[in-house]
Amino acid sequence: MADDAPDHVHDLLIVGAGPVGLALALALKDAGLDIVLADARAREAVARDPRDLALAHGTRLTLQRLGVWDGLPTTAIQHIHISHQGGLGRTLIDAAEHELPALGYVASAGALATALRKAVDAAGIPVFDETEITNLAAGEDDVIASLADTGRPAPTLRARLAACAEGGLRAGDPNVVEHDYGQHALIADVQVAGGHRHTAFERFTPQGPVALLPKGEGYALVHVARPETADELLALDDAAYLARLQAHIGGRARLTGVGPRLRYPLVLRYRRSTIAQRTVWLGNAAQTLHPVAGQGFNLALRDVWALADALLRASEAARQRSDDPAASPFDAGAASILAGYANARGLDRLGTMRFTDTLVRVFSNDFAPLRHARGAALFALDLIPPLRNFVARRMMFGARAWP
Repeated sequence: MADDAPDHVHDLLIVGAGPVGLALALALKDAGLDIVLADARAREAVARDPRDLALAHGTRLTLQRLGVWDGLPTTAIQHIHISHQGGLGRTLIDAAEHELPALGYVASAGALATALRKAVDAAGIPVFDETEITNLAAGEDDVIASLADTGRPAPTLRARLAACAEGGLRAGDPNVVEHDYGQHALIADVQVAGGHRHTAFERFTPQGPVALLPKGEGYALVHVARPETADELLALDDAAYLARLQAHIGGRARLTGVGPRLRYPLVLRYRRSTIAQRTVWLGNAAQTLHPVAGQGFNLALRDVWALADALLRASEAARQRSDDPAASPFDAGAASILAGYANARGLDRLGTMRFTDTLVRVFSNDFAPLRHARGAALFALDLIPPLRNFVARRMMFGARAWP
């Protein structure tokens, strides 16, 4: 950090060296830009991130383009079984129907961050670990990032553009919309007799969805319940909890063991606008979604790829104008670049948030007319391939259903 002179202006400062921030840096590694990342955590803490990510097929394609897919430990999801408790109707989405090796994959967030960090290091892009950004002040020509006082000689970083790719959204911010679902998610690893056969289960219950995602030889569990029920479930011993979970799942899979259970509240939070003067927000800094359908990281990576594309195009256009002395130099934080990016991402972002929010609101209740309508909808998905294909493509590629 001492080598970063106070008056030096980077093209891009990425706040957060988790999977989202690292992916953005890697997507721009050949752009000829001066990029720097800063993360408040130690490098080892990022690598130990215990979360499991559901990676859609479209996300796999992007990670392949970034050069980090090969060697990344993943478990393929080849079949998705969707049903709801207390009513008839179910549907099965199959990768073979779409001529794909898998509909998606499950990977550890820590393993993905490790693979991305190795690639970023190999590209020579500097990452300042244990460097907390306490404030971003956007001016006419640059953004000044204030650092937490650590006794280091350089108290600030300056950049043409700041990309905030880490951290949640703060309640009370007038730019932030929040809806509390009144649900908590319990997450754990679950063992299963006979293996998972690469089949994921999404079981909707009146309290919220229960998802089993293939992971290694067993499952990654996301069990959504009301807060008071989550209290009860955490108080149960493993055998009693497993019996409750098995009752939700039925005979679709025989569960044989469960690991430590963690919980977190479920809230929809999102920024009305993901851009401001010389600043853009990505990932959880832009929106936090309900885990139903596992769309959070997939949406974030589509945002990353689109932002990188916008910067690459603008940079190339500036290079082509370089012989014109009247042409302005490339400015990564130009308002026109950010506005074009935001306009291009509006449909997918809004559509994905509405898609997940609607699933939660429609399926997380026991209202009889809706219960029958849900069953009819699942029957329709199972009987009408084009409708099933539409839903599958949205899950794999986003609201625009483009790869």
